[in-house]
Amino acid sequence: MSEAGGGASVLRISFSASRRLHSKFLSNEENLKLLGKCSNPNGHGHNYKVVVTIHREIDPAKGMVMNLADLKKYMEEVIMQPFDHENLNMDVTTENVAVYIWDNLQKVFPVGVLYKAKVYETDNNILVYKGESLLGVSIIQSPIFFCV
Repeated sequence: MSEAGGGASVLRISFSASRRLHSKFLSNEENLKLLGKCSNPNGHGHNYKVVVTIHREIDPAKGMVMNLADLKKYMEEVIMQPFDHENLNMDVTTENVAVYIWDNLQKVFPVGVLYKAKVYETDNNILVYKGESLLGVSIIQSPIFFCV
C-alpha cells in the first residue's frame, strides 16, 4: 500500500454468531478429537470483530478517503445483516467468513478501495485477508478448522 498522496480509513464492527465445526469425512469421534468443543452437536458461539481498512487518494473536495457513515452502512449491509446472531453452519471457518466479507464488500465499495479485512474470532484467533492472500492466523488447531 503506497502512502504517497493517499489516505486510509479503518472501521471496526462486531457481531455474535454460532457454528459447529464438523468434517463429513471424519467420524463423530474423530471430529471430537480434532476439534474439541467446536464439534459440539449443538454448536458454540463467538463474538467476532471485523476491522476493514480502505485506501485511496483523499478526495480534495471532501477532504476524506470515504465518508465513515457510508463505510459503516456498507459494513452493516455486508457483515451485520447476514451474520449477527445467526448460525453459520455453512463454510464456517473464519477463513471462509473473511473471504465472504471481502467478496461482498468488493461489490459495494468503489473499485480498488478495499485494502484488507481483519476478522477476530477471539482475541487470539485473528485472520487478515487481502484479496487472494491469507496473511495470518494466530492459532490454528488443524489445517482445515480452528477454534479456541
